[in-house]
Amino acid sequence: MEVQGRIKMVGETQTFGSNGFRKREIVVTTEEQYPQHIMVEFVQDKTDLLNSYKEGQQVKISINLRGREWVNPQGETKYFNSIQGWRIEALQAEAAAGANIPPIPPADAFEPAGDLKEEDHDDLPF
Repeated sequence: MEVQGRIKMVGETQTFGSNGFRKREIVVTTEEQYPQHIMVEFVQDKTDLLNSYKEGQQVKISINLRGREWVNPQGETKYFNSIQGWRIEALQAEAAAGANIPPIPPADAFEPAGDLKEEDHDDLPF
């Protein structure tokens, strides 16, 4: 799966426990009708993948969804989900290539069809 958007925040690498587990978080804001702020975590050696990325950059992040079960001391079972990134790439090259797409001509640039008759039926089901 992938998440695509503009970087809102790149966190610092955090180290946990005696075995040195490392985690680094990044927040990407999607660019759609209702933008979402998606937090993605990179762990262990993947934390270094974020070193060259800055706020404001457009990126595509390859992700895996992770789920865990945990039983608390009172015996209640809890479930946790996380979004874990494993690859990230900048999208500037694609955006620059998209700038070469010619603009859409205005509707009045096309000649209206004048030979349409009400009795001519098409075979469309709607």
